[in-house]
Amino acid sequence: MEAHCLFCKIVAKTIPAKLAYEDERVLAFHDINPQSPVHVLVIPKAHMTSLAHSTPDDEALLGHCLRTVATLAESLGVAHAGYRTVINTGIDGGQTVHHLHVHLLAGRAHGWPPG
Repeated sequence: MEAHCLFCKIVAKTIPAKLAYEDERVLAFHDINPQSPVHVLVIPKAHMTSLAHSTPDDEALLGHCLRTVATLAESLGVAHAGYRTVINTGIDGGQTVHHLHVHLLAGRAHGWPPG
């Protein structure tokens, strides 16, 4: 846990969030600035700055994050129509919170290339 990390504070429940899912390894919550009708973030509970900071030891956790997205899409009723999964990494990748997070975006068509 990083003391100054916004998402670590959400994991610690010192900052409130509208939770969508939680287990021993990950937490999922609705984005406070949604970019789609459904916009949920899935984060590992253990602090990991970004995908670039992951190691081979993190493979199971990373896979669990992605499986959680798929499970959430099903439970939120958006799996059939489709959804976008995004991991922003680093400044040029658009990462604004430096705690790895996977965006689940759904409820509307998403064009390509992304904006």
